[in-house]
Amino acid sequence: MTNPARVLNVLGTTNLGGAESRVMELYRAMDRDKVQFDFLVHTDKEGQYSEEIRRLGGRIYSVPRFRVINILAYRRALKKFFGEHSDYAAVHGHMTSTASIYLPIAKRAGAGMTIAHARSAGVDRGIKGIVTKLVRYPLKYRADYCFTCSAEAGEAVYGRKWIEKGRVWTIPNAIDTQRFQYNPAVREAVRAELGLTGRFVVGHIGRFGFMKNHKYLIEVFASLCRMRDDAVLVLIGKGELEDSIREQVRNLGLEDRVQFLGSRLDVERYYQAFDYFVFPSTFEGLPGSVAEAQASGLRCLVSDKVTREVALTDLVTYKSIKEPADNWAAEIMRNAKKALERKDMCAAIAEKDFDVRRQAAKMEAFYVGKKNPPGTITRLQCKNGTGMNEEGKA
Repeated sequence: MTNPARVLNVLGTTNLGGAESRVMELYRAMDRDKVQFDFLVHTDKEGQYSEEIRRLGGRIYSVPRFRVINILAYRRALKKFFGEHSDYAAVHGHMTSTASIYLPIAKRAGAGMTIAHARSAGVDRGIKGIVTKLVRYPLKYRADYCFTCSAEAGEAVYGRKWIEKGRVWTIPNAIDTQRFQYNPAVREAVRAELGLTGRFVVGHIGRFGFMKNHKYLIEVFASLCRMRDDAVLVLIGKGELEDSIREQVRNLGLEDRVQFLGSRLDVERYYQAFDYFVFPSTFEGLPGSVAEAQASGLRCLVSDKVTREVALTDLVTYKSIKEPADNWAAEIMRNAKKALERKDMCAAIAEKDFDVRRQAAKMEAFYVGKKNPPGTITRLQCKNGTGMNEEGKA
């Protein structure tokens, strides 16, 4: 038996996160006799996925986090690493903020092909966001392949002209649909564990950062609490803004109605317990959590800043985050009864090419050089919300 082609995935960490979760879903579904993943991360700390990666046969390496002022040391670390690990069939850069630095170094060291993968349609506020844009500007010229998870993310990272030239490929943020399949027994068990039996549960899964807009989410939930006494909010995730959100909850007197569960490897169980999924992000690439929620049969109320490409079913409704929070709460109330009519949506998700098993087979062929990129040439969408009807439904 020949050795598998080894692919290096470059990420910030091996912790729970959007990009990390999508890569791990793919890794689990991959035929590892054909393709094996390794990981290069920008931290020396162990992550929630580290143990599983090693169990699956992957290796984890680290380089220092890029801080601008350490650019020379950062480049030296990369040159040293790729000088010692030059035999990768592909280097897949999911961390586009510095991919214009590490991908050319990997290529010169002997990597078979280099891939940049845009997974976000925005950047952080302030100086950090400005630096990110500057550093990644030349990325499209320095990668063999430019991937994206959505048209908006592709335009944000590579620019409109690069897309118009047909140089950007959209790769579905595929999920393990069977893992998130609706299960009434699991639903009741989790609700009992959390003391949620008989309650109307609003759920959100996402990192506590500017992008996810938790402050607005709490405002929406506070408004919902004024409309119904049984409402509970469950938040899954960690992040730098968690303390400020906890303070906001305390100030509103909602401590007994909001549960902070931290990061969870078994998020599929909690989707079952939710009654409604609310996602008011300020920007996204293509949020896997919204796809997971749909696979679980959940109704989703999503920010109009999120790509319409994530509306894989009719369970998704879009609403502007410029509207008063009361409007979001009223929308939840209008659909509250329908939200309890859960059904299996896995087949519908798979039909949209978002099942990870199909995607894994395509990626295997691509990594070993047998086929073209396993996606479609990105097509730009209208900024006014193509794909929505007048009510904001996809």
